[in-house]
Amino acid sequence: MATTRTAHTVWEGELVKGSGTVTFDSSGIASQAVSWPSRAEQANGRTSPEELIAGAHSSCFSMALSHGLTQAGNPPTRLETKADVTFQPGEGITGIHLTVRGEVPGLDADAFQAAAEDAKKNCPVSQALSGTTITLSAELV
Repeated sequence: MATTRTAHTVWEGELVKGSGTVTFDSSGIASQAVSWPSRAEQANGRTSPEELIAGAHSSCFSMALSHGLTQAGNPPTRLETKADVTFQPGEGITGIHLTVRGEVPGLDADAFQAAAEDAKKNCPVSQALSGTTITLSAELV
């Protein structure tokens, strides 16, 4: 069964001096302020499209990696994934770097790296962002 999740943004004013609020309709989690300075300069307590993509990518990748490891008979104890999404004004998103640290009993570093590469390639968010360079660092702890 397909699912659809919804968020909406209300923006007021022009790009540089304006601001908006992103509301997560499906989950009902807190609304978040967004502005051009929070995107192109410092966050200052506001979010950005790139931070939202980072959250989506890190969670999707973690789910895909957990599933792949479990399917291979090596369920993880813990996965910690960070996604760094780089935005260059005038160019757009120039790259995403995923960093994952995993605790997976009975698995060696090479097998963990291979599973992480597979998750990077196949998680739905990676596939949606396939026009962007995505790199990966994976560490088994």
